Amino acid sequence: MLKLDDLKFGPYDTVLVAMVDMQGRLMGKRFTVSNFLEAGHEETHCCNYLLATDLEMATPDGYASTSWEQGYGDYVMKPDLTTLRPLPWLDGTALVLCDVLDHHTHAPVPHSPREMLKAQVARVAEMGLTPMMATELEFFVFRASYDDIRRGGFRDLAPLVGYNQDYNLFQSAREEHVMRPIRNHLVAAGVPVENSKGEAETGQEELNIRYADAVACADHHTIAKQAVKEIADQRGHAASFLPKWRADKVGSASHIHQSMAREDGSNAFHDPDAPRAMSDLMGSYVAGLMRHTGEMTAFLAPYVNSYKRFLPGTFAPTKIAWSVDNRTAGYRLVGEDTRGVRIECRIPGSDVNPYLACAAQLAAGLKGIEEGLPAPDPVTGDVYGMGDVDDIPRTLRDATETLRGSAMLRDAMGDDVIDHYVRAAEVEQEAFDAAVTDWEVARGFERA
Repeated sequence: MLKLDDLKFGPYDTVLVAMVDMQGRLMGKRFTVSNFLEAGHEETHCCNYLLATDLEMATPDGYASTSWEQGYGDYVMKPDLTTLRPLPWLDGTALVLCDVLDHHTHAPVPHSPREMLKAQVARVAEMGLTPMMATELEFFVFRASYDDIRRGGFRDLAPLVGYNQDYNLFQSAREEHVMRPIRNHLVAAGVPVENSKGEAETGQEELNIRYADAVACADHHTIAKQAVKEIADQRGHAASFLPKWRADKVGSASHIHQSMAREDGSNAFHDPDAPRAMSDLMGSYVAGLMRHTGEMTAFLAPYVNSYKRFLPGTFAPTKIAWSVDNRTAGYRLVGEDTRGVRIECRIPGSDVNPYLACAAQLAAGLKGIEEGLPAPDPVTGDVYGMGDVDDIPRTLRDATETLRGSAMLRDAMGDDVIDHYVRAAEVEQEAFDAAVTDWEVARGFERA
């Protein structure tokens, strides 16, 4: 744990005191060092609308937790000092992540993303286990800056690299003025980056971070996403985590690798005497994922655009199935017959809130363990064309209804939490339904 004195603050330095919002973004305040050391390290406050907005920061109605009628009061932001770290890409700046508490009772706010994940981690802890996770961050790097792209109406987007760069060291070298500082600055900030690589599309990169306990994994993901955007912007480029920015381009994902650690650090998913070295515990966990994927898809794919990824032949899944080292399935067994055996969920897109996605995965897997479900047989071959395998929900509208009706998630997270995120999904759908798209105009302007 980093201590305040370890940061060697200067008198004009800054501490970012941040919470994570529903969209997985960092929101908060920039503190002077003197005020943070005097009082800010204990708590500060924010408007409670920060957990009831959309991507545009609008204040839609329909939330039970806060509204214009209730006057939009405060939440307490309680710094988790175990997350305190320098941000080397910003001069004289440190960051601390906060838990979000009720202003009156100081109880955790149950629909805060970080609290939702911590609640599921606590359930695992009752079994004497620690969930271990790693997320992959895929994104596109564009030649122009955010400001120039926005002023241009988000048209004529040009990736920084000119053709598919999957594992291509020559092509990804052209992005090293962005990627090298991302890797190195994040490591200096305590985020254990392993590597980056060119991904399977023009101008697409992937950042891989070493596995950690589930909350630390989500923290690392969120800090890394912020760093990618800020460092790209500092160098005059835009980095986008939009899952599908053009119909003829492969989308961006955020796969989640999952296992469980015993108290001695060994992998509870590993059984050297079992087929594939896959323990019964792992089998039941995977069975829970299979049974409840539809119910939690809104947490894995939270926006209308998220569902544009799910196309055959794009390395994005379309079916609820698991397979052994097979990238056409929604879930992939990785590390077969090794101590590192784990399950990878390939459904989430790059727009995912990692706290919500990891919490939902844990809730489903734990349900499988509690019920002692046996793992279904893995599928083999090209999963895309398997008509007897259930589809991942194809639209946000479908995913919203399965979330609304999920007894498993309501039991694991509470009715108020699920109703809150059902409303968030409805708000996104309503905004899209009210929009007039370029496609509609081009299709019908003359011919309609």
